[in-house]
Amino acid sequence: MSKNKKGRWFWSISSILLLAIFFIRLSVFSFVIDERIYYLVDKSFQLKWIHSVEKEEWIEVYEKSGDELLLTETYFKTFGAGVPSDSKNTELVNGFVRMDINLKYPEMNLTVSENVQTTIITDNRLIPLYSYTSDYELVHIKSESIYLWQLILGGKL
Repeated sequence: MSKNKKGRWFWSISSILLLAIFFIRLSVFSFVIDERIYYLVDKSFQLKWIHSVEKEEWIEVYEKSGDELLLTETYFKTFGAGVPSDSKNTELVNGFVRMDINLKYPEMNLTVSENVQTTIITDNRLIPLYSYTSDYELVHIKSESIYLWQLILGGKL
């Protein structure tokens, strides 16, 4: 291949990659923590914390539903104030009560604390949110579609 053809190939491929960065959109979870944005590209995540009164673990499972968060199920060990009282499917799983929830939220504002060890669980990682900020700071979470360049410039969880 001549030097001229190699140059054209290089610039053609570079142009396509550059266009992809500006026009390809990805569905992500965004986490705004201390005015910094972090992105999670997984299809779902679990939010785990220690309940402040009961001192037991709680786990909620969230999925993307367009630009909304879909709370699909929750796991807890004891009933108390604020526990959902109606579910079409409730069962005992490994010492936890598991309930189907299926509620949509446009966004979530979460107060994070090391005391309750607020943690995100994905298929292959544990992400201690409390290590990203100081105690009792607000974390804003939502599902959204962003450009690839935004993912590159933002932080990944």
